[in-house]
Amino acid sequence: MNPKRGFASDNNAGIHPTILEAIAKANVGHALAYGGDPWTERAVAKFREHLGSHVDVHFVFNGTGANVLGLSALLKPYHAILCAESAHINVDECGAPEKATGCKLVDIPTPDGKLTPALVEPRIRGLGDQHHVQPRVISISQTTEMGTVYTPEEIRALADLAHRHGMYLHMDGARISNAAAALGVPLRAITTDCGVDILSFGGTKIGLMVGEAVVVFEPKLAPDFRFLRKQGMQLSSKMRFVAAQFEALLTDDLWLKSARHANAMAALLAREVSSIPKVRITRATQANGVFATLPKELIPRMQEHAFFYVWDESTSEVRWMTSFDTTEEDVRGFVSRLRELVGG
Repeated sequence: MNPKRGFASDNNAGIHPTILEAIAKANVGHALAYGGDPWTERAVAKFREHLGSHVDVHFVFNGTGANVLGLSALLKPYHAILCAESAHINVDECGAPEKATGCKLVDIPTPDGKLTPALVEPRIRGLGDQHHVQPRVISISQTTEMGTVYTPEEIRALADLAHRHGMYLHMDGARISNAAAALGVPLRAITTDCGVDILSFGGTKIGLMVGEAVVVFEPKLAPDFRFLRKQGMQLSSKMRFVAAQFEALLTDDLWLKSARHANAMAALLAREVSSIPKVRITRATQANGVFATLPKELIPRMQEHAFFYVWDESTSEVRWMTSFDTTEEDVRGFVSRLRELVGG
């Protein structure tokens, strides 16, 4: 059997074999529940190897939970979160951040999904005025929903701006592994060293079965996070099976190898389709996302070959995502079919 594969999302990929093996190895005997197990201890130690010995790490089930709880740790209901208009927390989390925190999302239009100090600073207003929500957090996505990547210098500039105004910098790192691989830097270079305060570290998009991590870079920011996690229904009783996956991911550069491969497949896809008439790459391919326009009538026919999402129906812009298990055969077969349809 050869199950159909597509380019809709790296969420659609299966579980990395090494991760499956780690889960199986953890499935031996009994272990204390709720994180009181050696797998959780070792996974936290792995995070500290990569991000610094001072960080606190808390495992959760999913990305929305990680974002909501990470933001909740920094906010009171009269605060505001400044984010890109295209940010996942603004577009794809069904209002969960606003419902759970009681805070206002202030979404900022961007040409490429990236915030800059020039875009953000005008929105930091009304400080101390009881009639206005108080800006408290700048939230960025790494990589962005538009496939772009923040450099360390760009992150540092936003962190400095936030801290100068008594605010915090939150990073939605659902694809942080792909970003680090694209930049050729260690994970700490785009987090710890840049002044990020709280990070949602993505696991499922890079090959985990289930699980994300909330990383608190200054423990004093969220001393009671474990209570937030429990109240937020994100505490796993059998934590060892989430933690074992992260231990494997952060060992022997599995995260980096997987991200490099996904990025390379996206680069190959972009390169191959760019030579097809009537197909135009619309955004720089920086990580594992390719954005392009093609004739509208061809979209459903290509989706039959390998499913993907339409990013902007008004312009027939589509998004193709690659993953750790995308193969050259997948890419070349997709490109071949697209050439055939355009030519036909």
